[in-house]
Amino acid sequence: MERTYAANVRGAEQIKVCGFVDTIRNKSKMAFIVLKDITGKVQITVEKNEDPELDAAVNSLTPDSVITVIGKAVESEYVKLGGVEIYPKKIIVESLAAALPIDREARKGHERSSIDQRIDYRWVDLRTEKNQLLFKIQTCLVGAMREFLLQKNFVEIHTPKLIGAASESGADVFEVDYFDRKAYLAQSPQFYKQMAMASGLERIFEVGPVFRAEKSFTSKHTTEFSGFDLEFSFIESYQDVMALEAEILTYALGKVKEAYGKELEEVFGMPLEVPTLPFPQIKLRDLYDELEKEFGYKVPEEEKGDLTTEAEHLSFDWVKKKYGHEFLLVTDFDAEKRAFYHMRDENGVPQGYDLIWRGVEITTGAQREHRYDVLCAQAKEKGLDEDVKFYTEFFKYGCPPHGGFGLGIDRLTMLLLGMTIKEAMFIFRGPTRLNP
Repeated sequence: MERTYAANVRGAEQIKVCGFVDTIRNKSKMAFIVLKDITGKVQITVEKNEDPELDAAVNSLTPDSVITVIGKAVESEYVKLGGVEIYPKKIIVESLAAALPIDREARKGHERSSIDQRIDYRWVDLRTEKNQLLFKIQTCLVGAMREFLLQKNFVEIHTPKLIGAASESGADVFEVDYFDRKAYLAQSPQFYKQMAMASGLERIFEVGPVFRAEKSFTSKHTTEFSGFDLEFSFIESYQDVMALEAEILTYALGKVKEAYGKELEEVFGMPLEVPTLPFPQIKLRDLYDELEKEFGYKVPEEEKGDLTTEAEHLSFDWVKKKYGHEFLLVTDFDAEKRAFYHMRDENGVPQGYDLIWRGVEITTGAQREHRYDVLCAQAKEKGLDEDVKFYTEFFKYGCPPHGGFGLGIDRLTMLLLGMTIKEAMFIFRGPTRLNP
C-alpha cells in the first residue's frame, strides 16, 4: 500500500502513514497520537478496549518511536490539527525510542540542552520542525543559485579534494597520509576552477566540501563546510564578478522568500529582505573614513589595508542607514592582504572585493591574473613560486581573462536564519569536534 504524507492526508476509507511519535496522550478509553513526518503532523485517534493488538501497540509507545499506521482518515472540524484524524486498524511499531538524551526545546521544568550537548545527539536534535525547516530553506537557496547559473550556461564540475600540494598559501591545510607520500585536503577549489578556465569550459560552478585547518572558536568558523564556488571567462573587470554575485543572491533570496518567507519569519524571527540591485559599493579606506565619522571608529594606519571584524559589524549599521541595504561590496584592499593570483591594476591594487551581509563577510572574489609571466612573478613575490608550480602551468598554454568567487553555504544559512554556525550545519566540525 502506498504511503501518504501527513500534509496530504484527506478523508479516505484506507490510508497509510509513517513517521515519528511526536506526542501521545494515552487515557483509559481513548488515546491520541500525533504522528510527525517531514511534511507535517497528523492526529491518530484510538478507541481503546476494542482491539487488544491496537491497545498493546499504543501502550508500548514512547515519544520519538517510529510507527506505521493503516486506517481510515476522517475529516472533522473539531480536529485542530489539519481538520482530519485517522482511526487506525493497525499500528506497526517499527522502532521503540529510549528516553531521549537531550531537551531539544525548552519546556516546563527543563531548559533546552546546550548546543554542544545537542550536537552529541544531532540526529535526535534534527527531528524538530525548526531544524527540518532550516534544511528545506537551505535546499531552496542552493537550488535557486544552481538554477540561476544553469540558465546562464554554466556547467557544474566536481574538483578533487585530495591534492598533492598545499593550496593557495600553504597554511591552514590538513595533511593526510597518501600511500607513500603526503597529500592535503583542499582548502578551496580555487586552482581547479581556474584550470577549468584554461580548459575552455568558460563558465563553471561547484557545490562541495571545503577544509580549513584553522583553530578558530567563533560563531562563524568551522573546519569543514560546504562551498558554492564559480568561475567564468571573458570578463572585462572584477565589476562583472560583483554584478553576477549580486544577481545570484537577489534571485536566490527572492525564491526563498516566495517559498518560505512567512515560515522563516514566524519560526526564526528573521524577516527576509530581498535585496535590490545594484549592491552598494565602497573602497576600503573610504569605508574606514565613513565609520570614523559615523561611529568614531579608528584603526591604526598599518591595519587599514584589510577589513577588521569590528569594521565588518559596523558596516552593516552604516549601509542600512545610508542605502537602506543589507549588502555591501568593499574594494581596494592592499596587495599584501590578498592572494597572489588576484589581478592588480597599474597601481598595484588588487582587482577584487569582499561582500559583507548583515555585518559578516560572506565572499572574497576577484578578477584573476591570467597572464603567465605576471602570475609567476606575483607567486614569487609571496615566496610561493615552487609550491604552486603545478598551478602556474595551467596558464602557460593560453588562458582567457576570468574571475570568480566562493560562498559558504553554511554561513549564508547562519545569517539568513539568525543562528550560530554550529546550529546552521547538518553536522558541525571544529578544532575539538569530530563526532558524530
